[in-house]
Amino acid sequence: MGKRVIKTMITMLAMFAMIGFGTNQTEAASVYTVKSGDSLYKIGQTNGVPVQILQSMNHLNSDKIYPGQKLSLPDSLSSSDKDLLARLVTAEAKGEPYAGKVAVATVVLNRVDNPNFPNSVRDVIYQIDNGYYAFSPVANGEINKPANAESKRAVQEALAFRGQGNGSLYFYNPKTSTSKWIFSKQVTVKIGNHVFAK
Repeated sequence: MGKRVIKTMITMLAMFAMIGFGTNQTEAASVYTVKSGDSLYKIGQTNGVPVQILQSMNHLNSDKIYPGQKLSLPDSLSSSDKDLLARLVTAEAKGEPYAGKVAVATVVLNRVDNPNFPNSVRDVIYQIDNGYYAFSPVANGEINKPANAESKRAVQEALAFRGQGNGSLYFYNPKTSTSKWIFSKQVTVKIGNHVFAK
């Protein structure tokens, strides 16, 4: 074989390795067969997969799917990351409406997807900035308490709509927050006692 052919084969093998073994969010992990009554939202929520990713991976131009249709499902968060995120939501959004719980989970996912923050749920939740944990439940130990069912459901919903919100990266309670810095951030939405911002 000539050097050119060998070089081309090495390049192709490298590309296959990157595609096959990468950790990209859109990497196919399994195939799902659509059942009667399914919707992309329901499939996304059940499997913790963003609807936009489902559409993109499966080259769908609309939300229409049909029983028997095969859909590729991308990797989602591990069960331990989902549990950790649900525990954070339980601790941070105790007493908040369901939409507020979804929004808290969304903030963490937005941070994972933002280049200015760590790129995993665990690293975002346990991030230390200027000597302080990013989330108070990590500092006070509330993160170690079990998640409630509503928070687990909120995490699944946040995953299904990942990337479709207002881009919130922060949340705070204006009645209890002592950080003047946080008040300078652009408000995206107010839900319950929390203000969300970016």
